[in-house]
Amino acid sequence: MRKFGIGQPAARFEDRRFLTGAGKYLDDDNLPGQAIGVFLRSPHAHARFGGIDLHGARAAPGVLGAYTGEDLRAAGVGDLPCPADAPGEDGSPCYKPPRPALAMGRVRHVGEPVVLIVAESRAAALDAAERIFIDYEELPAVAATAEAMAESAPRLWDDAPENRCFDWRTGDAGAVAEAFAHAAHRVELELVNNRLAPNTMEPRGCIAALEDGRMVLRVSCQGVHIMRFLLTRHVFHCAMEDMRVICRDVGGGFGAKIFCYPEYVATLHAARELGMPVKWVAERGESFLSDSHGRDHVTRLEAAFDAELRMTGLRVSTVANLGASLSSFAPFVASSAGAAMLTGCYRIPAAHVRMQGVFTNTAPVDAYRGAGRPEAIYAIERLMDVAAGRLGVSPGEIRRRNLITAAEMPFETALGSCYDSGDFPKILELALEKSGWESFAARRAGARRAGRLRGIGMASYVERCAGGQPEQARLRVEGDGGVTLFIGTLSNGQGHETAFRQILCEFLGIDPERVGIVQGDSDAIASGGGTMGSRSVPVGGAAIAACARKLIATATEQAAEMLEAAKADIRFAAGRFQVAGTDRSLGFAEVAARAATADGGPAFDETDGFAPEQPTYPNGVHVVELEIDPDTGGVELINYVVVDDFGQVINPNLLRGQVHGGIVQGLGQALLEDCHYDPDSGQLLGASFMDYAMPRADDCPDFDFSLHLVRCETNPLGIKGAGEAGAIGAPPAIMNAIVNALADHGVEHVDMPATPHRLWSLLNT
Repeated sequence: MRKFGIGQPAARFEDRRFLTGAGKYLDDDNLPGQAIGVFLRSPHAHARFGGIDLHGARAAPGVLGAYTGEDLRAAGVGDLPCPADAPGEDGSPCYKPPRPALAMGRVRHVGEPVVLIVAESRAAALDAAERIFIDYEELPAVAATAEAMAESAPRLWDDAPENRCFDWRTGDAGAVAEAFAHAAHRVELELVNNRLAPNTMEPRGCIAALEDGRMVLRVSCQGVHIMRFLLTRHVFHCAMEDMRVICRDVGGGFGAKIFCYPEYVATLHAARELGMPVKWVAERGESFLSDSHGRDHVTRLEAAFDAELRMTGLRVSTVANLGASLSSFAPFVASSAGAAMLTGCYRIPAAHVRMQGVFTNTAPVDAYRGAGRPEAIYAIERLMDVAAGRLGVSPGEIRRRNLITAAEMPFETALGSCYDSGDFPKILELALEKSGWESFAARRAGARRAGRLRGIGMASYVERCAGGQPEQARLRVEGDGGVTLFIGTLSNGQGHETAFRQILCEFLGIDPERVGIVQGDSDAIASGGGTMGSRSVPVGGAAIAACARKLIATATEQAAEMLEAAKADIRFAAGRFQVAGTDRSLGFAEVAARAATADGGPAFDETDGFAPEQPTYPNGVHVVELEIDPDTGGVELINYVVVDDFGQVINPNLLRGQVHGGIVQGLGQALLEDCHYDPDSGQLLGASFMDYAMPRADDCPDFDFSLHLVRCETNPLGIKGAGEAGAIGAPPAIMNAIVNALADHGVEHVDMPATPHRLWSLLNT
């Protein structure tokens, strides 16, 4: 382990740039002669409209153009794609309705873009928008997930009976039926996984331009290659070489910046038509209305237990809200992305899952930090606590009887996951010990004397991540020994520039200041899977390691020639090539200087990659202790303990930051956040920070974070993904503690968010 190598708690390298104001976000970027785009959005959740009168807008001062869906269609611009699927049992694909960038003839959610106005200034574009006339005929709307398939619900799409997009199933229904037929106990639970708005610090935005005959999109996103693929293949029907996508610094993504959005398509069309750059940056209110939301599931769980309280069968039925149309990966996120994790950390021999995706008059729903896995773990962990209460054992005991042990690894679950490593029971015991679980009764009694309700709750989680697409790394070495890494993942604030340098320094033994990193440019980087699913360091890091090994092998040949020795006799360590058994050696920079070409070309230029054959399975236990004020319903988190297994750790500081951030997002879902639509009008009731509560510093306790690491067997560096883990374990742990605090009041379940009003109402009903 080197001073700036793997395992070191190094300070974030990129923070020097951010703290000195040298970061470059989308809104910092401006092109000469650029125009400004503004979108006129639907004020209705569901309405028909005929012609759009743009005469007044087009004649307004400073206006350069105004575009409708008909204009884009006439120019051959295609609909936004959804390449993901959730096929039915017969293999039939899910229903994918058309999604033009600008609505045509009918709007289906509040905030759907209808017209793009391009002007010399934002003020001029906003003034012109006031001059547009659209004759809307309002239609009935359905916003609630549970009501979407009701016979009385208005239909959004003629080809989607019951507003159903898909009916997807996995598991063994027959084996589950057999388990229930012989069950000693049965437990049922219905719960809601509330809808969330992603609320990245930096709103979405883009600058569309035509440069050297090619479309160029500068955008705040999570992967330039995915964006380019979706836009060229499906929307503009051109070769990928005809478009360049550029992304610099990104102020948060959380999944929402993966997707292709209507605004990017419309501004690219306008830039082509006008022959000038067009810039659009969302206002916060637009983000609430138009960013793809997260979660929004209604789930029913049924569990069969034997006489020893071991779960023998699990049946899950979920209705997943997809919004009015399909975001890029919505069917996958609502089905197979999370369903495989519904058995959690437990030895459940038979399971069956039915997922139905439904359309509603709401903004599209897609991946949000965890993308299906938080929904799954919340469901199984709430079920385990409810089962413990009904079957008369402690939450810890029912988990002990059902947890998969280290001796059983690798373990094939009933839903098709293969856990390669982990020690779930050990982590549970460590977390319970650190939290003082056994002495909780005394603390509860003290809180009761003070007039407060004290509760404690736990959640064991395992998540599936860092699989999927391969990643490629390229290392270019200059004659002075400087190294530039080109990689297709894209930092959204996680600290990739630091982690990637640490991996390179571990292998190459060079000064981190000598490493440059290039991300976010589809011209400079040949391919890339992007940043999502906690894959950047496990998959991208493994690609970097493979490329570094390849580079060392190539450089060793040059060193052998310079040292007049056989290649087999050269050893590379600590940045030097040495002839074995002698004191003859050369530094990395010396070898690079000799290998550099006379015309200034690189000394070495190597490319390699990593294609994960299996996902990784990080896991852990969260234990939360909290108090509720019965007079107000307010919740105070008193103690928060988390013990995690992430395999090999690249940087403990970065890891701690990811876990803390994930916990806070999970806390937000559990206690505060609710992206709620009015059930009658379909209007979004929390469309600003005045109405949508976000976690603040005083909502968060100090976190007691520790690790019990078991090396991953399917990743070359032994890494298990970590970016989403905190957001997966926090909601069930917090909600289990809430229910525990309310147990004396006959409360067995509370749906998220457990707001003060909701809790006060329960206590005063």
